[in-house]
Amino acid sequence: MSSEETIRVLIVDDIPETRENLKKLLYFETDIEVVSTASNGQEAIELSGQYQPHVVLMDINMPELDGISASAAIRQQVPFVQIIMMSVQSEADYLRRSMMAGASDFLTKPFSSDDLVSSIRRVYQMTAHLRAIPAAQMGAQERGPARPVDLGKMIAVYSPKGGVGCTTIAINLAVSILQHESEAKVVVVDCSMQFGDVGISLYLRDNRSIADLASHAEDLDVDLIESAMIKHDPSGLHVLKAPPKPEEAELVTTEHVRLIIDALVQIYDYVIVDMGSTLQDMELSIFDRADRVVLVGAPDVPSVKDISLFFDLMEALEYSTEKFLLILNKANSAGSGVTAKLMENNLKKSVFAQIPYDGRIVMQSVNQGVPYMIFPSIDKRSPLYLQTEAFGAAVLQEFEKEETEQEEQVPGRLSGRVF
Repeated sequence: MSSEETIRVLIVDDIPETRENLKKLLYFETDIEVVSTASNGQEAIELSGQYQPHVVLMDINMPELDGISASAAIRQQVPFVQIIMMSVQSEADYLRRSMMAGASDFLTKPFSSDDLVSSIRRVYQMTAHLRAIPAAQMGAQERGPARPVDLGKMIAVYSPKGGVGCTTIAINLAVSILQHESEAKVVVVDCSMQFGDVGISLYLRDNRSIADLASHAEDLDVDLIESAMIKHDPSGLHVLKAPPKPEEAELVTTEHVRLIIDALVQIYDYVIVDMGSTLQDMELSIFDRADRVVLVGAPDVPSVKDISLFFDLMEALEYSTEKFLLILNKANSAGSGVTAKLMENNLKKSVFAQIPYDGRIVMQSVNQGVPYMIFPSIDKRSPLYLQTEAFGAAVLQEFEKEETEQEEQVPGRLSGRVF
């Protein structure tokens, strides 16, 4: 590699001898430069902000702040960083927690020089295409430490119970955001891989889908992404549909989705992901990447039960539930007996928003492929319109509040998952 392609590496380990040994292993690699070393997770966060490394070699067990917590924080502040977790323990739980924190590889100590070098080069190449996107958009800049990219916001919409209106909420939230920020670029991604309804709900007959990007997930560029996008002209939204056939869902892996979303947030201001009701590795990966997760509930006892179990599972997996925004859809359903207050009392969680139901407008809008927020016959004074408009504004305020807090706090303090 030329000097301009040198891979910047940060070594993080609480044992000085280990740090020195790793530096020695990499000393004669002309394409790799160790920019700094850190003895704990908090120091690693600070040095990552300073040196913007391409790759962080992260020990998993350290005092003050462990490697998993530090990795999640570093992934928030350094756009294209790749984490290689190191540990003397190779249990499946360590591996899973590492991957959920954003690690791209896992090395069990002791490892050879060849294993270390090949791992660094491999994970570096995973984001080569993403590093090129902002460079092409921003033009040539002076050489030096890379600068953080202004990433778009990713909002996932999920419910553990099917049939509660996630797709309708996702689409109309996207429209509401676009109404509040008319110059924003907004994309809706359908990650309900087998039976996604975003395309049919917007009457998009084009069969282009996320499956078209899966085979190129490690070589994405702007042109390739735009070739798979479908423009919904009435709303101005861009849409990345789910595979057109259920059997094609197998073509899209969790790693594909992660790479695709990482690319989308370089291009779009807001990425809205409509999810299915399953809860597997792909969904957990989306939760990890999301800036906010809209958790949709319905005014019925089964829905409250499922959400309660969902929160129990999130706490067991050591997620921070602060990023989950609980909303009550169809909040005005007559005779349900389940109100927002009752839901809050049972779940011990605040309801972020209540969306009332207007069966006539919602069904007509879905059947005609036009979001109800821009449906011609909707009354803009109706509770459905006003509450959805307020919901979109409240989500945007969440991001504004987060940016203010990040300016006041140490880098990396706000992270998606707490270990």
